[in-house]
Amino acid sequence: MAASALAFAGCATLPATPALAEQNAASAPARIGDAPNINGVWQVMNEANWNLEPHSAGPNPLPQGDTLLGAIGAVPPSLGVVEGGEIPYKPEALERLNKHRENIIKWDPEAACYLPGIPRATYMPHPFQIIQGDGDDILIAYEYASANRVIHMEEVGIPPIDTWMGTSYGQWEGDTLVVTTLAQGPGLVKLPGGEMIEGVTWLDRSGNYLTNHATVTERFTPMGPNHIDYQATIDDPEIYTRPWTIKMPLYRRMEENAQLLEFKCVPFSEHLLYGDLIAE
Repeated sequence: MAASALAFAGCATLPATPALAEQNAASAPARIGDAPNINGVWQVMNEANWNLEPHSAGPNPLPQGDTLLGAIGAVPPSLGVVEGGEIPYKPEALERLNKHRENIIKWDPEAACYLPGIPRATYMPHPFQIIQGDGDDILIAYEYASANRVIHMEEVGIPPIDTWMGTSYGQWEGDTLVVTTLAQGPGLVKLPGGEMIEGVTWLDRSGNYLTNHATVTERFTPMGPNHIDYQATIDDPEIYTRPWTIKMPLYRRMEENAQLLEFKCVPFSEHLLYGDLIAE
C-alpha cells in the first residue's frame, strides 16, 4: 500500500477532535424536549407550484393573443418533484384534469385567492412559519392569503366536516414529524361569470388535483438546523391508481428579520370573480 494511502487510513481511525465535535453539534437541529425544534420561517426553492411533474418552459397562461406581458408570467422549466415523474391518474380522472387545463386562470383557486389546501400551501412561492411548542399542537401560518392550519398532535381521527385546508393530525416518529391531513373539500366554488362547480383541491397551476377522499401524509425530517426533507404521499383511490409521493427540501429563511408579511389577495381577485357584476 502506498504511503499516502496508509496515512489516510490511519487518519480515518483517529478520534474526533474538539473542533469536529463542535462542527457536528452546530449542524444538528436544536431540540424542544424529545423532538427536534423546527420553529422558523421556511420556503421552498423550486417550480412545483407551476407543475409538480417535469415540464418545459412555457408562455404565460393568459388567453391566447395576450402578448403584452412578454416573458413576465412565463412558466419556468422544472425536472419535477413527483417520484417516478408522473401522477398516476385513472383514465376517467383525466377528463376533469383536461377541463382544468382548458380553464387555467378561471378555475385555479389560487387566481381567486381561495385557500390552497395541503400540500400545495407548502410549495407556493411564499414563505410559511412553523410555531412549535413543548408537546402541544403545532401551528403553521402561511403568507399566502393569511392561510393557516393546526396540526393536532394526537391519533388520526374523523374530521367533523370538509374544509379548504382539511384537518391535520401529527405525531413524531423519531425525529420525523408525520402529519396526516383528511377532509379537504372546498364544496361548491364560484367561478368568474357566476358559474358554480363542485370544488376540488388543486395541487399546482397546471390543474393537477385531489378530491375530498384523499389522505395526504406529510413527513418533515430535519436535515440540520436550516434544512428539512419534506415528503408528501397522496392516496386518493377516487382518481389515482395508486398512492404517489412528492419530495423536496425546505429552506430556513436566514435574514435577521425573517418574518411573514401580509399577502391578502382578495382585492387582487375581485375583478376576476365579480367583474360581470360591475356596471359598464
